[in-house]
Amino acid sequence: MGNCLTCFKEPPPTALDNNTSHCRKEEMPEGRLYSAPCHIAASTSIETSILSNGNHITALPEQPVTTPISRFYPYQRRVQPKSAPAMGTTDSKPSDLKLNTLFETYKDENEDAILAEGIEQLCKDLQVSPDEFKVLVFAWKLNAEQMCRFTRSEFVKGLKSMRADSIKSIQTRLPELVNEVGNDSELFKDLYRFTFKFGLDSATGQRILPSDMAIVLWRLVFTVREPPILQRWLNFLEKHPLIRGIPRDTWNMFLNFSEAVGNDLSSYDDTEAWPSLFDDFVEYENDHTNQNISKDKECEEFLIKHNE
Repeated sequence: MGNCLTCFKEPPPTALDNNTSHCRKEEMPEGRLYSAPCHIAASTSIETSILSNGNHITALPEQPVTTPISRFYPYQRRVQPKSAPAMGTTDSKPSDLKLNTLFETYKDENEDAILAEGIEQLCKDLQVSPDEFKVLVFAWKLNAEQMCRFTRSEFVKGLKSMRADSIKSIQTRLPELVNEVGNDSELFKDLYRFTFKFGLDSATGQRILPSDMAIVLWRLVFTVREPPILQRWLNFLEKHPLIRGIPRDTWNMFLNFSEAVGNDLSSYDDTEAWPSLFDDFVEYENDHTNQNISKDKECEEFLIKHNE
């Protein structure tokens, strides 16, 4: 997990402007969706829809969905892995010596950090896939600043907080932590907010999460406590790739939004201070629902007439 965003997805076509963000609706009432990115081919057929509120949403034709999360880590030349030291199970106070010895097993040869290859080997020893929810929880407990990178300080302090000092004890603690996050709304909220920061490229000072990365992370973090509206929200983002970035405010407030509306968008109050992207999503969903109702009615009338 780290600086290399290819660990989680395909490289973004263009860097986002660090100063760009979705304004709230009172600050930016019109033209809220981003302009076409340069990676969209000129020959691509683009369809523009006008929402009932007058906003324009541009959608590309549906294409087969890939699974960027399966490319969580890039393939790298493998070196002969060191053997993880056999230590005890969960100690109440893991020693610095044990934790540093474990860190040395996976650290990079040229840098005092565990990088992508070391994390892959760590995941292999833990018998987990690098794109599993457990690995996100592990990074959260380490309070890791970047994907594909665990510093010595993060690793030692994080395992101390987990009360673990060995592969076996980490394997014991991870399922317990997953259960705790799934059953405690405050813990989940903390993990959810961490996930946004974790997805940013901190080396370049990135402040807005690319939409494709945000979609991957939303799917991952909602492995537990998935809101009913999630799939419709992600479909909206995938259908409109010109929405190129998700700022922190929009990410954080989606959790409140999903709790407020449940699966019933009729309860959405557009007079409240929601990010403007939520307004566009609700309008898009309402227009889509109305179109389906009209088509169903036309089909019903046709069948009645045909059977007379």
